[in-house]
Amino acid sequence: MSTISDQHYIDKILQGDTNSFAVLVDRYKDMIFTLSLKMVKNREEAEEVSQDTFIKIYNSLPKFKGDSKFSTWIYKIAYNTCLDRLKKNKKEDLNISIDEFSAHLIKTMDNALSALEDKERKQTIQKCLNLLPSDENFLLTLFYFEDQNLEEIGKIMNISANNAKVKLFRSRQKLALILRKQLEPEIIECYERER
Repeated sequence: MSTISDQHYIDKILQGDTNSFAVLVDRYKDMIFTLSLKMVKNREEAEEVSQDTFIKIYNSLPKFKGDSKFSTWIYKIAYNTCLDRLKKNKKEDLNISIDEFSAHLIKTMDNALSALEDKERKQTIQKCLNLLPSDENFLLTLFYFEDQNLEEIGKIMNISANNAKVKLFRSRQKLALILRKQLEPEIIECYERER
């Protein structure tokens, strides 16, 4: 990524150099698409949401005041665009009960994951993330894969940082349950092969 700041290109765009927008699109297109895919869970829809997001970003650029990082601002636009799409489609999310969650589960999950090859681990995590409701998938992706802090996540998702912390904890619990259900058969199989 170029060391020239986003603000440099934003200023150029606002001065009429519309070609500079291509640089910002190039910087953020993969991230916006990835987050959109996590929310809408359909490749074609995610592509449409990404395009809609960039149109909204372009049209709203004069409103960007620099109160937050540019990336935080555009992730929020992407998040809201995804929510609009989901409302329009009225998709039902899979809700997973966390009643059976216990404190040692996350440790067990980490141990199980470390037994898998790195590539397998990433595929397993992605598969399990996709079983979560869209907003929880989005939240975990921002926190773990995009290194956004709770304050930034709160701004993006229009909730307080404390609320983001609570949602993150609950989402991790659900992910741990899903991972355990996915991984236990694999671990048992590995164990039986070694005997």
